[in-house]
Amino acid sequence: MNDQLLMENDTGHIINKRNKCIVRRASKNVTVVLSSYNEETSIGSIILLTRLYADRVIVVDDASSDQTAEIAKKAGAEVIINRTNRGKGASFETGFKAAVHLGADIIVTMDSRGHHNPDDIPRLIDPIITGSADVVNGTRHLNNVNSNIPVYRRVRQTILSRFANKKSDKIKDSQVTFRAFTASTKDIIHLDAQDPAIESEMLADAGKSGLRITEVKIGAYYNFEDPVQDPVKYLFGVLKTVVRDIEANKPLYFYAVPGFALATCGFYMGLKFLEACILGIENLHFGPILLMVFLSVAGVYMTVTGIVMHSLVEVTQTEAT
Repeated sequence: MNDQLLMENDTGHIINKRNKCIVRRASKNVTVVLSSYNEETSIGSIILLTRLYADRVIVVDDASSDQTAEIAKKAGAEVIINRTNRGKGASFETGFKAAVHLGADIIVTMDSRGHHNPDDIPRLIDPIITGSADVVNGTRHLNNVNSNIPVYRRVRQTILSRFANKKSDKIKDSQVTFRAFTASTKDIIHLDAQDPAIESEMLADAGKSGLRITEVKIGAYYNFEDPVQDPVKYLFGVLKTVVRDIEANKPLYFYAVPGFALATCGFYMGLKFLEACILGIENLHFGPILLMVFLSVAGVYMTVTGIVMHSLVEVTQTEAT
């Protein structure tokens, strides 16, 4: 983390000299929400640094088995404990509701492992304070610190960002957790996606609803204390996320296109079998008949399903706008 360069002026505002931003606590209540799972080694220092820039820190402990919740309380955070592990999306949803209930004007989400520097909070919230944005996305791609990100994480960011940009504004970094929201977005941003997709889905909801989205430069820090992940399993999870994304948002491609191909194969087989029987070239056998029927029925079913789901998606998007 960079050294903090802070000073307080006569109005009680905290000025970050490095970022050249002002945290106007007198007019805006800034609440930071952290979703944490077994983060006892980092959560305390993150909270202490974050409290320099926020009026309140809410930690949603996602059924940790270590001392995360206890350390968070001692560091001065409001702590909510999930009895079962519900994932990042559900934890953020709980944190958002609590923040609004406690009077937050601006809600900031951050990583609880130290990947983000609380020193960047003033820069992140400044567009909201000045009234130029409803959602501010932190981007690592404008900072050379991005080179520290593991290769398999960069691959994930590239893949998911491409899909996110098809559903929202052209965002350079759709997979970052470090973001700021106006409190009024609580009922617009849906946090029910699976963890690998939660960041991009948040931006997609904001884009569909016409919210003003902007990006600011942040740093990203990765160190050897991060849990080691199998890159193959990690990227396989990303591909599963992409498949779910296509199923939910592009059902014509997911169902109708392959369904039409299967139905075409089934009907073609049926015509060839019928031609063979009429000409007396060969007799129909049970196996080919069964395959023909399966391809035809499955293809028609998938095609109809894709068309119906596409219609529902179109209606939902129209209502959202």
